Amino acid sequence: MTTPDVIDATGFIEPVAMEDDLPELFPGDRGVLDPEVRRTLALILHRRFLLAERNRTEWRTLLDNQTVIESRLNDLYIRLVVDHGHGLAYKQQIRVEELDIPILLRDTPYTRSETLVLVHLRTVYERESVAGEAAPRIDVEDVEATVLSYFTEADGDISRRQKAVRDALRKLANDGIISEETTGRYRIGPLVEVVLSAEKLTELRDWLRETAAERAAGAAATAPDAASEDALEDALS
Repeated sequence: MTTPDVIDATGFIEPVAMEDDLPELFPGDRGVLDPEVRRTLALILHRRFLLAERNRTEWRTLLDNQTVIESRLNDLYIRLVVDHGHGLAYKQQIRVEELDIPILLRDTPYTRSETLVLVHLRTVYERESVAGEAAPRIDVEDVEATVLSYFTEADGDISRRQKAVRDALRKLANDGIISEETTGRYRIGPLVEVVLSAEKLTELRDWLRETAAERAAGAAATAPDAASEDALEDALS
């Protein structure tokens, strides 16, 4: 049995054997990409970041098939960003005022707790990198000692605040920003520089210092005000 697939020099369709078609991966499969390319494309859509260090096979596949993967994403109005220096790739929603583009990617900023943990991780990474440490490490107790000082009574009792910090660490580890080497001990990866730029880090640290000074003077409210929440939510937008 044959299927028309190739146009010969005369302009007529030359039959191609069905066995030369790509095999179906599932019933009704009409895809034309090789399985490994499909998997890499799916991972890019599924995850916040694709990391060369964590996803070595998919990273190699991405580099070998970057044009076709970018093409598939562009068909969905999504841009692929490949950062070779940091060894990561991520996607961005394309927005053009002149085009009525359905928005597939919803911006999901990190939560307040996650952002506060990020500020501390980024600060430690910057300090240790300047000191010559290529792979800074940090313990969960160190993170808690600093980040819990940013919380207020509105964040609940100490056990609830600790849970928020540890949940944030798990989320950031899942995104590849940190990796847990042993229980409670994390290595901070260079991805933290991409997620939280030096400019935004300075902005947030200044805000945290101002907030701490206000609390010390007894002028801070018991719960974060709207400006405080906006500062944190805008940090990674």
